[in-house]
Amino acid sequence: MNELEQLTRLCANLGAEPAAAATMAAQLQKRATQLAAERKITREAAMHYLLEVLVKARQGESPESISMNRPALSLREKLITRFHAVFGRGPAVITRAPGRIEFIGNHTDYNGGTVLGAAIDRGIWVGLAPREDGRRRFASELSETVIDLPADQLEKQTGEASWTNYPLGVLAALPEFGLRVPEGFDFMAVADLPLGSGLSSSAALEMSSALAFLEITGQHPERETVVKVGRYAENHFVGVPCGILDQGVSGFGQKDHLVFIDCRGPEFAVVPMPAEARFWIFNTHTKHALVDGLYAARHRECMEAARLLGVSQLVDISPEQLAAKAATLPPVEAKRAKHIVEEIARVAATKTALAAGDLKKTGALLTASQRSSQTLFENSTPELDFLVDELIKQPGVFGARLTGGGFGGAVMAMTDTQFNDERAQVVAKAYAARFGSAPEILQTRTGDGAAVVSAS
Repeated sequence: MNELEQLTRLCANLGAEPAAAATMAAQLQKRATQLAAERKITREAAMHYLLEVLVKARQGESPESISMNRPALSLREKLITRFHAVFGRGPAVITRAPGRIEFIGNHTDYNGGTVLGAAIDRGIWVGLAPREDGRRRFASELSETVIDLPADQLEKQTGEASWTNYPLGVLAALPEFGLRVPEGFDFMAVADLPLGSGLSSSAALEMSSALAFLEITGQHPERETVVKVGRYAENHFVGVPCGILDQGVSGFGQKDHLVFIDCRGPEFAVVPMPAEARFWIFNTHTKHALVDGLYAARHRECMEAARLLGVSQLVDISPEQLAAKAATLPPVEAKRAKHIVEEIARVAATKTALAAGDLKKTGALLTASQRSSQTLFENSTPELDFLVDELIKQPGVFGARLTGGGFGGAVMAMTDTQFNDERAQVVAKAYAARFGSAPEILQTRTGDGAAVVSAS
C-alpha cells in the first residue's frame, strides 16, 4: 500500500466518504510538500503535523497549539495517530517496554548463572482497544497488512504474520500463571528499536504486550510474574529456548542502573552505573541464516556438558572443578562449559569493578567476554570480531563485546564521555572498507523498565 492509499484509508476512518477521502489524501500530500518547503522542515515532519491536526480535530480538540517546526511525533503520538489511521479510533491502553543491552553474561541465563544487563531508552510501544466481535486484529508500522484472527483460536503464525507470535505467545502464557486473557481487541505496535540488532526487540514486544493485556483486563500481578509470562511465551510458543535475561532486564530496568539477575531464583536487583560511562551500539544488520538452530544447538551442548559433569546446570560447577574434569568431556562440550563457567565468574568480577568505579577493569572484562564468545562459545562472527578489534583501538573505549545471542547482530562499546560520533565514524569507515557497508551506529542511554502509559 503506497502513501496515497494509506492516507485515503485514514481519511475514510476519520469519517470522510470514499470520494472525499481520496481527494483529502491527495491534498494532504500536496500540502505536506508545501509546508516542508515553507518551514524548511522535512516532508515527514510536515506530514506528521498534518496527520496530528486531523486526528485532534476528530477528537474534538483544538490543533492550534501544534507547532509545524517541532520534531517528529513522539512514539506515543505516533502510536495514537497510526491507531486512528488503521482502526478508526484511539487506543484504550498504551504500554511501552525497552530494549536491552546484554552488558555481560553471554548465554549464562539458561545455565542458571548470573548476568548484568541494561534497559535502554529505545523500545516498543503497544496500543490496545477492546472489540466485542471476537476478533483480534494486529497491526504494526512495519507492515501494511492487518492480521485478523479469531479470538477462539490460538495458533502459531508464519510469513508476514510471524511477528504476531510474540503477543500471541503472551496470550497463550497468561493462563499458565492463573491470569485472564482478553477476548477481541485491536492491537498496534510502533518502535524506535532496531530489529535483529541484539537489543531484544522480541522481549520488548512480549513485555509491552503482556502489560497491555493485563491492563485492559484489570489485572496487576507482581512484576516478576509478568517477566515470567514473557519468557514462557518465548520458550513455549515462539520456540526459542532463552533464559530470563531479556524479559528480566526489560521488566526491571531502571535509568542509570544495570539489572543484575541471579537466574537460579530468579532474583533481580539493580546496580548503579558510573555516570561517566556511555554505551554505543554498532549494528551490523547481519544475521546467520541458521541463527535459531544455532542458538538451540548451544543450549543442547550446554545441557549435555552439565549432564556429563554430573550437575543439573553449569552454574553448579566452579572453574577449578571444571579444569579438573575438562579432559573427560568431548571437545565441543568442553569449550561450551569453559565459556559459561568463566563467564559467570566474569559477571561477578564486573559487579565488583563497577562497585569500585573501575571502568578500565570493567572494560577489560567486557573484551575478555568477547574473546570467549569468539573462541569457546563460537557465537561471534567475523563482522562482530572486526568491530571489537577496531573499537578497542579507539581512545575513550573501555571495552567492547557482542550483545545478545550472537551469530550476527550488534556490538556494544562502553566508552567515556569524550568518545563521539567522529571516533565512531572511524570505526564505521574501517568496517565499510572491509565488508562493503557501514554499520548502523546508535548512542544509547540506560532507561526505565516496562510501564503502562496514559492513553488520554
